[in-house]
Amino acid sequence: MRLIALLVVLVLTATSCSSDDDRPDVYSALTATIGESLAVLGWNISVTDLRFDADYVLVDIDAAPAQQGAPHTAPKDIRFGLYGALDHPVEANVIGGCDDVTTLALQPVSSQDQDRMSGTVCIGPFRDQSQVRGVYAYSPRDRIAGSTVAYPVAFPVGLPEINANDTGLDLTTTSLDAFRADGAALNPTALGDPEAFSGKGYMLIGLDVSGLAARYRDDAAARGGPLMVVAAPTVQGRGLSHACDVYGASVLVLPEASRDGVHVRASLCTQGEINQALLYATVSVVGTHAALWTR
Repeated sequence: MRLIALLVVLVLTATSCSSDDDRPDVYSALTATIGESLAVLGWNISVTDLRFDADYVLVDIDAAPAQQGAPHTAPKDIRFGLYGALDHPVEANVIGGCDDVTTLALQPVSSQDQDRMSGTVCIGPFRDQSQVRGVYAYSPRDRIAGSTVAYPVAFPVGLPEINANDTGLDLTTTSLDAFRADGAALNPTALGDPEAFSGKGYMLIGLDVSGLAARYRDDAAARGGPLMVVAAPTVQGRGLSHACDVYGASVLVLPEASRDGVHVRASLCTQGEINQALLYATVSVVGTHAALWTR
């Protein structure tokens, strides 16, 4: 009887350890359940209470540096996004993501303390809430060494033809809209007007990102994290247009794990000095570290 009891304990222990240790990370993004904590970007981040408010997804986070005195990403440089069967990625900055949320029943994460993140993160707008499986976090400033491939994206032609072997992903431009800082739209004939390209401006870029899920999974494991797509130049804080605040200048390529392929339709914004933002802009594909909390 003692031998049988001992065998039962060993089996249960092995099963428990296996379920904890073998939980698959999604495209090498550290993965946990909402309510648990993950160590990423120099922080221990806990995510709780995923909920919906009007057209926004809200989560509460509580985070402290993983190691006192060690470097950690500034809160203003961390973004959260929605994970699931989404047709289009939806992301928001930890700081400022709740600026358009009108409810008073939340306390957004503040930038006052660089060694603590506590409060609500607002991600949206997004209406098809049934597709949300969780949330992820990453930083556009966190880059895996040797993983960056940059491409020019110029008005009005967009991206050149991309060799998918560069990164395992194929990128194509689906739309390109250019504006002066005052919101006046520019068309291709503006290239002949010396006055059109003075001051500041911004460009809204539609991208189609696709690839094979199996290769992307293997490449992410070898690299140590998924890829993000980053547009430059950009500005910190409030942008030249509200559309730039919604679009952002980066997106994490983290498709729902059950899908057979990678297919992401992203929207990014370049902004700043008008020549740099419209004629000499770049789109970079970069490896990064990320964390995912699922429902």
